Amino acid sequence: MANPEITIYSTAVCPYCVAAKNLLKSKGLEWSEVRIDTDPAQRDAMLTRSGGRRTVPQIFVNDQHIGGFDDLVAADRSGKLAEILEVAG
Repeated sequence: MANPEITIYSTAVCPYCVAAKNLLKSKGLEWSEVRIDTDPAQRDAMLTRSGGRRTVPQIFVNDQHIGGFDDLVAADRSGKLAEILEVAG
């Protein structure tokens, strides 16, 4: 099974970004991190992709928007994250 493409938009001083990465790491997943604090163009891209959500992290599996850390945890607990990863992988 191929690994899904996971993208996390983050900043340097974001405890929820760290928590999201730790959750993904605990599941053996890899991701690419896009720092919006060092690249304003990426911030604009995040706003567009997330439907205007301004907080970080914003997490995507392939092109599916998961949301922020709370959304990631909720999806994990409900089993929705496993379903998304299975389909994406």
